[in-house]
Amino acid sequence: METRACIDSPCRTGRLAVGGGHAIAWQEFGAAQGVPALVLHGGPGSALTPGLVRFFDLARWRVIGFDQRGCGASTPRGRIADNTTHHLLQDIEALRRSLGVARWCVVGGSWGATLALAYAGRHPHAVSGLLLRGLFVPDAQELRWFFHGARALAPHAWEDLAALAPPAAREHLLPWLTAVFDHGAPALQERVTLAWLAWEQALAGSSAPAPADLQPAIDRYRVQSHYLAHGCWLGDWALHAAARNLPRVPVRFLHGQADVVCRPAAARAVQALIPGSHFDLVPHAGHDPMHPAMSAAMQEALRSLSQRQEENA
Repeated sequence: METRACIDSPCRTGRLAVGGGHAIAWQEFGAAQGVPALVLHGGPGSALTPGLVRFFDLARWRVIGFDQRGCGASTPRGRIADNTTHHLLQDIEALRRSLGVARWCVVGGSWGATLALAYAGRHPHAVSGLLLRGLFVPDAQELRWFFHGARALAPHAWEDLAALAPPAAREHLLPWLTAVFDHGAPALQERVTLAWLAWEQALAGSSAPAPADLQPAIDRYRVQSHYLAHGCWLGDWALHAAARNLPRVPVRFLHGQADVVCRPAAARAVQALIPGSHFDLVPHAGHDPMHPAMSAAMQEALRSLSQRQEENA
């Protein structure tokens, strides 16, 4: 195996036109002859970040990641036309073929884990393993929990968000949020973005100053609300169907024991459908992938996966 690896910066970058006016930005890290891996970012609406790559031993892995439609450096950013889960699954296959990858281990967190599972169910021939961190289950129950059920955990942050909505919309925030980011006034989009950021941080137990430029966050929430309003085009049982169609490859779930954004019980119900899969609760960790306990668990899981992939190569 070639030992030279690109660690501090991508070995290769590129753009791939995927139709509907969209072009996705991709990056490749690690050893050119390493075990191929695809890393999928969360959101929906977020972007690939360096932290998602740092879990890998880049002397052993060839890691490929991309910004999903409307996200990050992909263009046009924030666009929701021709932007659905089905489009993303097609994009992943187009990227795999364009880079000459026969099969890859697919790694994702939160929404990225959802997309990874859906992809493996749709294209089992292309997947050599799965590592799913903090799986997001986009069914009606979990969406209701995020926007309303969790309010008791951070009541002030929830009230600050809900107070921006008309009284009639406060018990059904998602349709109103979708309308705000689709065609609302820019000033309202900014206020809602700040409140939504604060709500997310309160649930995740993290804090960060508001960005100086709010437009990327506005674009992110436009894409996110668009996906969530449609149940990510997966419905209440689509992930269960995907789980039943997985190839017989290593499948491992990692979930923060204290995760209140994506609750462990919903992920466990999916994992129970996959013979031979493993579910590990990570003590003390929540939804933050950079929590020390979760970071250590991710690195250990990837070491184990790389060894198995190399043995089977």
